[in-house]
Amino acid sequence: MSGSGVEFAAQASLLTAQSDVVSAIRDDALLNSSLWVNVALAGVAVLLFVYMGRNVRGGRARLIWGATLMIPLVSISSYLGLLSGLTVGFLQMPAGHPLAGEEVLSQWGRYLTWALSTPMILLALGLLADVDRGSLFTVIAADIGMCVTGLAAAMTTSSLLFRWAFYLVSCAFFVVVLYALLTEWTAAAEDAGTAEIFQTLRVLTVVLWLGYPIIWAVGVEGLALVESVGLTSWAYSLLDIFAKYVFAFLLLQWVADNERTVASAGSTLGAAPGDD
Repeated sequence: MSGSGVEFAAQASLLTAQSDVVSAIRDDALLNSSLWVNVALAGVAVLLFVYMGRNVRGGRARLIWGATLMIPLVSISSYLGLLSGLTVGFLQMPAGHPLAGEEVLSQWGRYLTWALSTPMILLALGLLADVDRGSLFTVIAADIGMCVTGLAAAMTTSSLLFRWAFYLVSCAFFVVVLYALLTEWTAAAEDAGTAEIFQTLRVLTVVLWLGYPIIWAVGVEGLALVESVGLTSWAYSLLDIFAKYVFAFLLLQWVADNERTVASAGSTLGAAPGDD
């Protein structure tokens, strides 16, 4: 077969696979609704956040607002990717998995979303707490590592051992993020005068983010204690709603009402501890 023929066959196969995935999503009411609800809420959030940030003028406050606005923008793109079948696929589970040999619908595009949206959450929190640049970089890098290795765990079909190995590495990255939020960043927020709102957002973030690895472990990708892809998708979607849109609303509302505090807190970002 010529090169163009191989390319055409590959494209036809891809289109067929996407068509099958889209049909599977439409036939599963729980799965389908879990995605469309987030598209709608992300769209509303974008419009609401644009309106809420209309009077924000300070450079630091606008940077937080920009990071906050990116959260629903990334989400709406991601959920459209899932609904279109572009970032969803059927994966055959490896030997030893409770569903070994069966094809499972994997929403691997969610990991791409988290790799783009969660750094924006951490950037906004870091700016709010006025953490130093080195800490901010380290935590965001660990967060991206967490998402990428989570994607590897979901996509690995050659070995059950490697799936769980990637999962554990992802959890190790997560521990780095949790440690910073609960210790160093909390202390920085107290020094910056933003401790009250930071503590609220920290609790919201830590509690909800802990739900993601738990859902993975009990869902079809992990131990398959919950075999319904629709239920798993709704669990992820509910976490996204509160960890992203509710989080962003609370943050942006506080920043809009306390722009002077945000401006006065912006003194150490970019400096390492001990710098003049």
